[in-house]
Amino acid sequence: MSEKTKIYVAGHRGMVGSAIVRNLKNLGYKNIVTRTHDELDLTNQSQVRDFLEAEKPDQVYLCAAKVGGIHANNTLPAEFIYENLMIESNVVHNAWKFGVKKLLFLGSSCIYPKHTEQPIKEEMLLSGQLEATNAPYAVAKIAGIKLCESYNRQYGNSYGIDYRSVMPTNIYGPGDNYHPENSHVIPALIRRFHEAKINQSREVMIWGSGSPKREFLYVDDMAKASVHVMNIEATEYKLHSGDMCNHINIGCGHDITIRELACKVAEVVAFDGSIAFDLAKPDGTPRKLLDCSRIESLGWKPSVSLEDGLDRTYADFIKNNTLLRMN
Repeated sequence: MSEKTKIYVAGHRGMVGSAIVRNLKNLGYKNIVTRTHDELDLTNQSQVRDFLEAEKPDQVYLCAAKVGGIHANNTLPAEFIYENLMIESNVVHNAWKFGVKKLLFLGSSCIYPKHTEQPIKEEMLLSGQLEATNAPYAVAKIAGIKLCESYNRQYGNSYGIDYRSVMPTNIYGPGDNYHPENSHVIPALIRRFHEAKINQSREVMIWGSGSPKREFLYVDDMAKASVHVMNIEATEYKLHSGDMCNHINIGCGHDITIRELACKVAEVVAFDGSIAFDLAKPDGTPRKLLDCSRIESLGWKPSVSLEDGLDRTYADFIKNNTLLRMN
């Protein structure tokens, strides 16, 4: 791939998409195409068709998605499954139709069963029941994987396409959504502890028991992994994947409890009060640790520790959330 390669990043304003754009620019790529939601509604088939017919990029990073935490998934299940299915279907089909040779679909580790062998290998997909709280979103992401696999199987040889999927663990970092109810766990905790410090509250309440274990990956590591996977030679990639198991896990290889995470975030924010747990709220999947031996065998490992990543993320929160900034 040369610096003139035309690359479309769908979802460039999101946390992962913006990190991929940063990484591509740092690597010297200059022909990067982006569109805002106002300029291009990816759930609108005709708009996506017209855009890809006009632009004809060489590569597509499909980062655009409707995302959110447990509360958002519980209250907006129809929106989560509909919007994500439409985005994936429109982009993958029209990418193939207008000659895009390489595409990378970004999924989610929620595709795996709620109760499965840990760490989770790629082969565990569709081997058990999904976590109920985000099942509609997970089904949409599974459909995205199968779209890429199916287009490869039917059109890979005749059209020369190579559509791949990566399944990241829980991503966090600059550009995240810090909504108090609809965000993921790390940004939600950062905001909650920060507001408690500003308001001099003596206690912060955390959803659930604090016992579930989660794995976290800094967003710039995820971006580097995505670009790495996109550019692996096809022969090498096929040695580590299969026609019906074409996705690759992206994670850091170790997990911590939500209770431990809350303590780390409280330390970063400098909140010195107590932490309580709301046992009436759902915990979700008890443990989710990805087996990352496949991506490691393809030459990639993360470089940012959780402690360093939390420091960077809190600094980003302070910088970009002026209404919550300390005086």
